[in-house]
Amino acid sequence: MSHSPENRLSAAFDAALDAILQSRPSTALAVALSGGLDSMALLHLAHAYCLRSGRALFAFHVHHGLSVHADDWLAHCRAVCAQLDIAFDFRRVEIEDAAKNGVEQAARMSRYRALGELCGAHGLPLLLTAHHQDDQAETVLLQLLRGSGMAGLSGMDSCNSAPELFGRADVVMARPLLAQTRALLAEYVAALAIAHIEDESNSDPRFARNALRLLVMPALAAHFPGFQQRLARSAQHAQAAQRLLLELAREDLARCRDGDCLDIAQLRLLSAERCANLLRHWFALRGLRMPAAAWLAQLREQALGARDDAQLCVTHPQCHVRRYRDKLFIDARRPGEDARTGKMHDEDDDLPSHGFVWDGVATTLRAAPFAGVLHFEQAAEGQAGFAADWLRQQALLLHFRSGGERLKLAANRPTKSVKYHYQANEVPGWERERLPMVSRVQGERRQLLFAAGIGMDCAELATGGRRIVLRWEADAA
Repeated sequence: MSHSPENRLSAAFDAALDAILQSRPSTALAVALSGGLDSMALLHLAHAYCLRSGRALFAFHVHHGLSVHADDWLAHCRAVCAQLDIAFDFRRVEIEDAAKNGVEQAARMSRYRALGELCGAHGLPLLLTAHHQDDQAETVLLQLLRGSGMAGLSGMDSCNSAPELFGRADVVMARPLLAQTRALLAEYVAALAIAHIEDESNSDPRFARNALRLLVMPALAAHFPGFQQRLARSAQHAQAAQRLLLELAREDLARCRDGDCLDIAQLRLLSAERCANLLRHWFALRGLRMPAAAWLAQLREQALGARDDAQLCVTHPQCHVRRYRDKLFIDARRPGEDARTGKMHDEDDDLPSHGFVWDGVATTLRAAPFAGVLHFEQAAEGQAGFAADWLRQQALLLHFRSGGERLKLAANRPTKSVKYHYQANEVPGWERERLPMVSRVQGERRQLLFAAGIGMDCAELATGGRRIVLRWEADAA
């Protein structure tokens, strides 16, 4: 076999993609196509592979509109795909949150979200990107400069899902060129005379990756030839260490987990390092942004050191971590809540309510600002419920708790305050203000019929005829 650049790269690409497809089988592949040298090399390699294996190939392009040449790049990608008979699609995106995240990061987030949408639209589970060994070296250096932990220093995997990037969990990103140098890709493109575009922004050293690529990496190459391979090897060592940390976190979670929360007594038995490792894993399972080491240290200190009756709330950009009855909870933020306190309304505010009359037919009711659905369900055989004919004649009110409400759950049980029922059902305090109630309105008087998280008052329940049971379903956080 010839040792030409095109043959060497093609053989390495085929072997890498074969390995990926063994664990992620797919009859069709998608390529992220910018039109630059790297992605054009990937397109031609994937095209040859799909012709040999009988797979369908799609190419997806994202038009950011950041360059005056963006339309030309789109036209170039479309023309090449038409010439090679490759299915082509694209998305135009507007860069959001550039002031907050920086243009480079904002463009990256918009690009991957658009690629996820394209994969979903065409039903493609596997997206190939042109990341190579030099990109891996840049990633490891950037993470090192940011003070990242083991997960960051692991760099990029050859294959992984990225729901936080794509906005969906059913798309896998694969990098079959990750072990290859960009120099080899350049030789391949030159040998086959593959036309590609040049993005002028790649020469702007104001962007972090460009600064590394243009200023730092040439100096490293001059003094430490082959540093890319060594950084890639270090990333592999970090990946192995990260896998061990993940195994440990899973074992610790099994011991500390109590339903959806963590048992603080068990957390206290762990070292600070193991506790932080477990908390990172807990956050990752919820799809939450990874907290900084200082934030985790503050959380651990407050959660494990607070009084047993303390109403702990440590705020994260995407959630609140709360303590209740010696358990630690992740409480996802809800639309309309106060970012600092996590409350849905201030104590001095007028509580929202929604008056309605059930028509006897509808099975659900949704009303803003109640983050959920009220269900009207047929009672099971032998189950008590509100007589349907009676219920449809009542003026009903969906409202939040205002204080002083009382509920009697059964004829042989005493009437108790809603607060007592919440405590008996171990409903955390922050959840109580989000749980609505349904009352019957008679002039100025309200009669409580149902309290979410508790149940229905027995005073108006019937056991015969068509009966309706009320059930509240909160929106997924």
